[in-house]
Amino acid sequence: MERLFKLKQNGTTIGREIIAGLTTFFAMAYIIVVNPNMLSQTGMEWGAVFLATIIAAVIGTLIMGLVANVPYAQAPGMGLNSFFTFTVCFGLGFTWQQALSMVFICGLINILITVTKLRKYIIKAIPRSLQNAIGGGIGIFVAYIGLLNIGIIDFSAGVPALATLNQASLWLFLIGLALTVILLVCKVKGAILIGIVATALIGIPMGVTATSDTISFTEACSQLPQTFGAIFTSEGLGSLFTDLSKLPLVLITIFAFSISDTFDTIGTFIGTGRRTGIFSDEDEQAMNTAPGFKSKMDKALFADATATSIGAIFGTSNTTTYVESAAGIGAGGRTGLTSVVVSICFIISAFLATFVSAIPSAATAPALVAVGIMMMSSFKEIKWDDLEEAIPAFFAGIFMALCYSISYGIAAGFIFYCITKICKGKIKEIHPIIWVATALFILNFVLLALPMFNS
Repeated sequence: MERLFKLKQNGTTIGREIIAGLTTFFAMAYIIVVNPNMLSQTGMEWGAVFLATIIAAVIGTLIMGLVANVPYAQAPGMGLNSFFTFTVCFGLGFTWQQALSMVFICGLINILITVTKLRKYIIKAIPRSLQNAIGGGIGIFVAYIGLLNIGIIDFSAGVPALATLNQASLWLFLIGLALTVILLVCKVKGAILIGIVATALIGIPMGVTATSDTISFTEACSQLPQTFGAIFTSEGLGSLFTDLSKLPLVLITIFAFSISDTFDTIGTFIGTGRRTGIFSDEDEQAMNTAPGFKSKMDKALFADATATSIGAIFGTSNTTTYVESAAGIGAGGRTGLTSVVVSICFIISAFLATFVSAIPSAATAPALVAVGIMMMSSFKEIKWDDLEEAIPAFFAGIFMALCYSISYGIAAGFIFYCITKICKGKIKEIHPIIWVATALFILNFVLLALPMFNS
């Protein structure tokens, strides 16, 4: 175990890694139910997507843990699955087979830009102030996910407001949040995981923690052949490029998938890996100088790139590195053993989905809020009294939550970084990659708007 994961070198233990893995899994386990619920609206079988979600998560996370030796988990991404369903299939009129085919191509593109080290160069080009802003912004985003998952923020009036505390789930969330905060302040080991489990148990007599209905594992297995390999049929890749009038729209959609996936991953790595030492200075130097995939960052980026195409083959939308990995990292996870534990949990969940899905959002939401609070400490490294640095940092950090997208937050940060540097006459300080990335973000926004204007 020590030889494989280098636990002592990374300042961790087997017990701590197991706790971290369990914490990450419970923080992201909602995707097991949410993803099939969303994608099945396109005509895909619920059971097939259920298994595809788990298989993609297992394979992607295992690659991340065993090859890269980093504590990140992968699964079909929230946001990208809604883009898949509501924009690509419902809005643009593509079939789910065609949408999966575009996801597959997106994965191949990500592999290409990873092999050519373009993604690595993008990370190197991001200034330190924006890196700190991205880290703090992800903290806000993670906490926001927790608050939204439980529904304590009410949008029914058209503007966000505190929900009426007339539901047992909201009270359970508040109890869990208070418990988690107390455990963290008292520096109890495994505080976040203890908080999740304890809150779930408290939720039993409150009627919040209950076994959910689901289909059997056998039934899900019988449905999987309907999506597995569907992209290689005449309804998938075979039909994607046959209509030349739709070709520009196809290319725009693939581009939108790719740019969102790429910057979501980069943002997660920067926001969680640098500050915790998962990606050390030595690793960064190896990434810059060593040939091939020698560094952790190189391997992690490759693991993420391959996961999307693998997931598309089985029948799910973009597989990406989960920002909820921050929960496990906050619990002490530092090596790939954390990821392996997450993978094992996903495998078990295929057979015990009824029990896994019984963990309510009210139990996991406090963990996300707590982790978000801890991640916001990177904001202290930003010179807020210097508007040249503060303005891009604000947009990078705040827009992630407001737009519910890491990549959109990065886009806003990049755009205002260029604006401030131009205004100050410091154009030469803008890295060429930042110029290109900013232009691509703007182009992406324009192209995504065109179908609406043409409809």
